Amino acid sequence: MNLEKRKRELAQEFSPLLEKTTKTSKIWIGFLIAVILVGVYAFFVQLFKGHIVTGMRDNVVWGIYIINFIFFVCLSYSGAFISGVLHFFKTPWKNSVSRIVEIITVLSLIIGPIFILLCIGRLDRLHYLFMYPRIQSPITWDIIAIMTDLIGCFIYLYLTFIPDFAILRDNSENASKWRQKVYKYLAIGYQDTPTQREKLHKITRTMSAMVIALAIVAYSVLAWIFSLTLQPGWNSSIFAPYFIIAGLYSGIGVIIIAMYLIRKYYNLEHYIRKVHFIGAGIVLLIISLLFGYFTFSEYFSRWFSHKISDANLLNTLFTRYFWMFIFANYIGVLVPLVILFFKKLRTIKSITFAAVIAVIGLWFNRYLIVVPTLETPYLPIQDTREEFIHYTATWIEWALSFAGVAAFILFFILIMKLVPVIPMSGIIDNEREQNKSKKTFKKIITE
Repeated sequence: MNLEKRKRELAQEFSPLLEKTTKTSKIWIGFLIAVILVGVYAFFVQLFKGHIVTGMRDNVVWGIYIINFIFFVCLSYSGAFISGVLHFFKTPWKNSVSRIVEIITVLSLIIGPIFILLCIGRLDRLHYLFMYPRIQSPITWDIIAIMTDLIGCFIYLYLTFIPDFAILRDNSENASKWRQKVYKYLAIGYQDTPTQREKLHKITRTMSAMVIALAIVAYSVLAWIFSLTLQPGWNSSIFAPYFIIAGLYSGIGVIIIAMYLIRKYYNLEHYIRKVHFIGAGIVLLIISLLFGYFTFSEYFSRWFSHKISDANLLNTLFTRYFWMFIFANYIGVLVPLVILFFKKLRTIKSITFAAVIAVIGLWFNRYLIVVPTLETPYLPIQDTREEFIHYTATWIEWALSFAGVAAFILFFILIMKLVPVIPMSGIIDNEREQNKSKKTFKKIITE
């Protein structure tokens, strides 16, 4: 295989995706920017008027901000875990999905913590959290875990980008000058020599193992923030593994949805094939079984204990939040289970539909963990007005939530405009391994 010729062919193949923007893409980007601008306006309204413009009150001190935080951080940790496993065990079909997973991981770690800042009533005192942290506080350890995981995942993502930056640097004569300068700077002198390639693979493999450990530890710390309290609905010994399984459940679902959209709108059917959807669907099936088991164990133990506080919580779930409870814990688990269990139903569209149901159900599950629990405290507060007891999100909260999702999608699109979503270096590595296998096979036959 002529290595330089193959690199040039791949650069020419992917350059239209990087340099050209269709009219549909421009409209979509404009829409996302508009959503973000509405969110910015909502942020300033909340900043100047305070949390009175939100639905959070004395009972429910956390709303959909904290739910979005948990969801995004959950997504990032699952992405880090999946990406680490793909690289560490050298999964055969990792090349088509690894970069999608890595980008999702880093962006989720950036977007997620922003929702925590929206929960803070006095942002002008934010720096005290870093100047005078309480080492006994699980929130302090959660911040340490998030920052450590963000740095580790960012380095890991950059390491996987370096070979592609080098390919684009050497084969972008027709690209704009700013692109050439960016690729040259980010490639940091990488020449793809055997020595450099071996060192980079070793470092990436080591980082993948570290990322797996960071993902498990960091998300366990987040779960302990809830489970180490005496609050009904949170005080549980299985919250850490339950959160990890839920994170993997949502992570696999979002990855499948991203694969479907990227495959369809960027015409990458040759690289993202049906076998990848089937593989991801089987993983989602296994995780749905585990998630369903943990969910059943969590609610059954509370129902069977007959504690007054747990009974009040279950009564709230089965009355005020009945349909959300049904969707989160029945439809969100059983529908993906049924679709993915039968081989005939495992088409690309049906697997993607199952992933959408799973992700929506998981978000509702996070909502049911936070809001109903805060609405049923041990002791009722003095002010019993409806808006102080029950929580309803305002347009401010929804605007900022949708702005976060829009920012996530926009940054994803912009990254895909900088580097191919299918790693070119991975394609070359696969072809190199196939050539070695063919030569070895021929040698064995000859002997």
